[in-house]
Amino acid sequence: MKRSISAKILDALKHGKNQLGSEALIHLSDFVKSQKMDDESFMNKAGKSDLYYTLFGWMLCLVLDIQLNTSKMADYLKRQTEDELDLIHYAAYKRCQLILSMIMRGKAFTWLRLFYGKKIKDLKAFKNLPHNDQEAPYTQFIWLSLLEDTGNKAQTTAIQTLAKYKTPGGGYRNLINGPTATTNATVASLSVFGQINGYQESEDLIYLRNLQKASGGFAAAESSPIPDLLSTATAVFLLHCYVQKPNYPVLEFIEAHWAEKGGFSATLADDKSDVEYCFYGLLALGCA
Repeated sequence: MKRSISAKILDALKHGKNQLGSEALIHLSDFVKSQKMDDESFMNKAGKSDLYYTLFGWMLCLVLDIQLNTSKMADYLKRQTEDELDLIHYAAYKRCQLILSMIMRGKAFTWLRLFYGKKIKDLKAFKNLPHNDQEAPYTQFIWLSLLEDTGNKAQTTAIQTLAKYKTPGGGYRNLINGPTATTNATVASLSVFGQINGYQESEDLIYLRNLQKASGGFAAAESSPIPDLLSTATAVFLLHCYVQKPNYPVLEFIEAHWAEKGGFSATLADDKSDVEYCFYGLLALGCA
């Protein structure tokens, strides 16, 4: 059975953890714990409980062996109104259910398919989609990984659909009329291609690799002057899936974004952190 994107992410996080010394692990774990709410959910940048951030927090707790109260976790999920969630939060909700099951069953580092073959909402049923477009690369990436996590068959029509988002010379954009390719859209498209058709060399992969700055980081787009940790983490993870090395070493870039309080920051101009960027920092470390 083909390994899902989520399973590969979990393995990369585990490898990232193994790159850290005991003191660094304590520092990171303490920061992650500081972001946890009383109901075992995790706070967003505004300090409020957020389902999207809870997914990052629970995955980090799973990998870092941070104990969570499973009864409170279950109660938190029961309070979510599943039918009212947008695609991003619906996918987070389903993955949170999986993580809760993994913790309860003691299945650390084995990504379960708890709802194997169970019917999920149709993509057309969601009111809010990334870029308000059900065919855009990032939407297709989220949808594919959701299908994988719930044991539903991937839709091969995505390959043809994504062609209209391709830019001349390589790369993809999330808007059909967008001016340039972006790292996010290119990573999303190449992930979909890799999972459906196999991970093969292409001009788009070369384009992505060449987006890397000499500092080791990737920016959100070719025209963006400042590389960021999110773009870097997703790009090096994608290259890792294709068994490719980045053009420049990434480790120093990642370490430079290690924030004083124990988390990771988005850019060198930002000294704040949250569980989302802790996730990206650990993911990048696992693929560096």
